[in-house]
Amino acid sequence: MPDDQIHDQIHDQTHDQVRERTREHAGGGPPARPDGSAGCPADCASAVYLELLASRAPADAYERPVLRARAGGAPPGVLAAAEHARLLALRVRAELEDRRRREAELSALFATAHDLAGLRDIDEVLQAIVRRARSLLGTDAAYLTLNDAAAGDTFMRVTDGSVSARFQALRLGMGEGLGGLVAQTARPYASDDYLQDPRFRHTAAIDSGVRDEGLVAILGVPLRLGSRVIGVLFAADRRSRVFDQQQIALLSSFAAHAAIAIDTAGLLAETRSALAELEAANAIVRERSAAVERAAEIHDRLTELVLRGGGVPDVLETVAEVLGGKAEFLAPATGTGPSAAVERSRAEGRAVRHGDDWVAAVSAGDELLGAIRLRERPALDSADRRTLERAAMVTALLRLARRSASEAEQRVRGELLDDLLDAPGRAPRLLRERAARLRADLDTPHVVLAARIADESAGAPADRQRLWAAAAHLAATEHGLAVARDGGVVLLLPYGLEDGGGGGGGGEVGDVARRLGEAVHSPVTVGASSPVPAPAARPEAVAAAYSEARRCLEVLHARGRGGEGAAADEFGFVGLLLTGTGGGGQAAGLFVSRTIGPVVAYDARRGTDLVVTLDAYFRCGMSPARTKDALHIHVNTVAQRLDRVGRLLGADWQSPARALEIQLALRLHRMSPALGGG
Repeated sequence: MPDDQIHDQIHDQTHDQVRERTREHAGGGPPARPDGSAGCPADCASAVYLELLASRAPADAYERPVLRARAGGAPPGVLAAAEHARLLALRVRAELEDRRRREAELSALFATAHDLAGLRDIDEVLQAIVRRARSLLGTDAAYLTLNDAAAGDTFMRVTDGSVSARFQALRLGMGEGLGGLVAQTARPYASDDYLQDPRFRHTAAIDSGVRDEGLVAILGVPLRLGSRVIGVLFAADRRSRVFDQQQIALLSSFAAHAAIAIDTAGLLAETRSALAELEAANAIVRERSAAVERAAEIHDRLTELVLRGGGVPDVLETVAEVLGGKAEFLAPATGTGPSAAVERSRAEGRAVRHGDDWVAAVSAGDELLGAIRLRERPALDSADRRTLERAAMVTALLRLARRSASEAEQRVRGELLDDLLDAPGRAPRLLRERAARLRADLDTPHVVLAARIADESAGAPADRQRLWAAAAHLAATEHGLAVARDGGVVLLLPYGLEDGGGGGGGGEVGDVARRLGEAVHSPVTVGASSPVPAPAARPEAVAAAYSEARRCLEVLHARGRGGEGAAADEFGFVGLLLTGTGGGGQAAGLFVSRTIGPVVAYDARRGTDLVVTLDAYFRCGMSPARTKDALHIHVNTVAQRLDRVGRLLGADWQSPARALEIQLALRLHRMSPALGGG
């Protein structure tokens, strides 16, 4: 049979015996013993008190059996036995109550330990500790304060049963009030009437808070971590009360749990903080590792790019691909771009931020070669910034190498043109070989250009150097030659007959003047010669063409057309004087083609006689009547032909200046069968 069933059976038997004994005692005395004597009164009293103990009767119920015995006139022996039984029963009752209280305390402590084992929220654990302490001690309120080492005082952490907001916000200086004394001495203190207790240093703030809360009796025990006090746990009543040692011990046990909870929470917070710092450190390590990998990648790619002869566009493409965003090269002295940021980057030797962009100067020593701007990447770490700076350094090396190669090529081009101008006896085969290495074909028609800054007083050495650089670049672009000479530059450029005006491959002469002027930032005057059919076959013609181009240049300046470009044939018959004999019949042919070419072409297409009619018209003193007689045609026919001439040459063809040029062209047309004349 289980223990609890045995216990219940014995309890029931005892109750039956007690009730039987009680009935016998009420009916006329104790039952007779086997020998005929009456039963012991002590047995009856014991049974009555056992029943009171079993029913958990209140303490005042234990007085009634003795009072009934005394009222019933029981002899002194019976009264003494009953009193002795009462005292024993009360002692047993007190022991049982103490055991039940200890059991409840242990249960609360076990529950608190369980809360600590599953600690999740320190506030909830501390609130549970305060609430259980208040319940077990049967106080009106319980609260907990913690020490603030920085402020040098203690403050309310959690409360239970408090109704005063002022009390809940109290701060106690060390040694102030009961709590301050406990925190300072690390010993428990109890007061049955706090406001009247002289052992504590009272302050107006603390006393006012206690008075608002209505507290009278207060017990405080320290929260200890080793030898250090971190706070105080309190239990308080709103009436006078004396706290015994057991209650002090119980509250101290709760204080120990509270200290453990606070320490555990601190360790958890430190652990979480350490984990967070570790995660942040890991993220930084991963980020730095990725940055190092990117830096290594771009280093390898830039090295490969340099080795295979890549250019600045390849560097920009690599930077944009590795770092993201859009990379572009800013040429120096363009008047656009973040010049202040470029100068700052050049001065600091670092990539600098400009709005949402990053700028890294491309420089060699004190010379600024340009800059790299990275767009759409507002955030760059130090590794990425160094990557951009490394790209700028590689760009500087590439530009220096390209410039060195370009300068060497320009010197070679200049030397070849110098030989054509100064040493016309060079072997054509050697000239062709040298030109081929420069990607120039001297067996095709070329034109010689003489260029000079229009305002000679403003032609500083730096301006002339820029003019020479621009001319060399134009010559390299158009597969021609260029050299600095006579305070200006000389260019030998391929001639395109389709341009119809003496321009080179770079366009008409005026376009060449404009391009050179833009590069120099100052007007440039350009004079062009008649075409040289094959400079390699006839080197001496290059020197003659240069003389012609220089004369055109001087005529432009003399006529106030500085900053423009023109060829000899653009000056009409004056151009024929400029060309002299150097241009041969080709210059005359160009003049005829330019002046009356549309009329000659019309006759060739239609089989008409407009040229003959025009020549007869001028020989007859510009008289239609005499012209019709000279040609033996009707005057209306003369008028129709002259009207056609006007539509072909323009309405001003009979003006004195135009008429003079047309008559000279007609004469050259008659004198030169090679040009189609008769």
